[in-house]
Amino acid sequence: MIKVMTYPGHFRAIAVLGLPLIGGHLAQFAIGLTDTVMLGWYGVEALAAVTLASSYFFVLFLFGAGFGLAVMPMVATAAAEENETSIRRSTRMGLWLSLIYAALTIPFLWWSYPIFILLKQEPQVAETASQYLRVAGWGLIPALLVMVLKSYLAALERTQIVLWITVAAAFVNGITNYALIFGNWGAPELGVMGAAIASVVTQIVSLICVVIYAVRALPEHSMFQRFWRPDWEMFSSVLKLGVPIGLTLLAEVTLFATSAIMMGWLGQVPLAAHGIALNLASATFMVHLGLSNVATIRAGNALGRRDRAHLEKGAIAVTGMSLVVSVLTIVLFLTCAEPLISLFMEADEPRRPQILAIGTGLLAMAALFQLVDGAQVIALGLLRGLQDAKIPMVMAALSYWVVGIPASYYFGFTRGMEGIGIWLGLVIGLACAAVLLMARFWLRSVREIGVPAE
Repeated sequence: MIKVMTYPGHFRAIAVLGLPLIGGHLAQFAIGLTDTVMLGWYGVEALAAVTLASSYFFVLFLFGAGFGLAVMPMVATAAAEENETSIRRSTRMGLWLSLIYAALTIPFLWWSYPIFILLKQEPQVAETASQYLRVAGWGLIPALLVMVLKSYLAALERTQIVLWITVAAAFVNGITNYALIFGNWGAPELGVMGAAIASVVTQIVSLICVVIYAVRALPEHSMFQRFWRPDWEMFSSVLKLGVPIGLTLLAEVTLFATSAIMMGWLGQVPLAAHGIALNLASATFMVHLGLSNVATIRAGNALGRRDRAHLEKGAIAVTGMSLVVSVLTIVLFLTCAEPLISLFMEADEPRRPQILAIGTGLLAMAALFQLVDGAQVIALGLLRGLQDAKIPMVMAALSYWVVGIPASYYFGFTRGMEGIGIWLGLVIGLACAAVLLMARFWLRSVREIGVPAE
């Protein structure tokens, strides 16, 4: 007999599972922020080169991350079915696919210079970025493997270790960057190459920690015994779920990359204000992302038990918690805009008044942005938990590319609203995704739970 969980029970379960995941996402965000700050201290050219290189790396990483994210609902469902063989099979094939993808992608990182030139980047910046990627690019292999193993552990509700491994990685990244970029503590001053080495070291340390934990804490899964043996049926299952998830992630990052390009057309000051507002919005988005991961895990559990009532109540609870976070963020962004923006600028910055004026308006839009962005990422998390990814991929791509990007251009330039208009387009695109994805979940996907398979 299935025990019916009350809403307070769902709230408690989501909090226990979600808080470490939220902390892990914030720690991961801190790694990127640390790189930006330290390279900014080192020099503008270094910062520009690594910003370009990191953006390029991130796009390639995101698609590969789809395989790791595919493992999460598959393991959660198998765990609910008490099928340890499927837990091992799906995780192993997630690792296989990540290794294959990394091997195919490394050449694009090694020979990135001509690609940057084709993208009309300055030759000196392109050269430095390419040199950075020839070292940092090798970090793609451990980074993708870590993504798979973290998803495996999170799906088994071992989220505390996911948090602590990410916090340890953030600490290692900060220390190694400080030593190798600037030549502190007797280390050589390597500048950009120091940042590249620090990136690889951080990923390797993360991989070692997560492998040691998985082997020692979960020996019953024998994860790495006879690892070389293929499992083509499960390989195909992970591939079919992972590719649309990866493409969905790429579609979203394209929306934000295009908005940055449009802001750049308006000039350096609007672009700087955009960067600050987006950093603040990204930090608070980590909370929604953590809740989305919880939605995936708990929906996967419900799928394994064919428990529709649990799925529906859990979905309402996690959506409600995301809504509360959005409301608190809206209040924060509307009442504390100037102090928040000031955190990213020196007090004597000559363009400070202009950045504050533009940034305050963008942060008001970011408040509205949080509401719809949170809703769409929760819907994606729920659908992934039910292993429903192909149609959501199409819905997301249409929302981001067909609605969001044209709306940003229309309001930003045709209607002359500039930065506010560009962000309004983001809001419209994300709102469209939220409506379509939530409708997909509630009107179709959730109804299939509890219906015996044919």
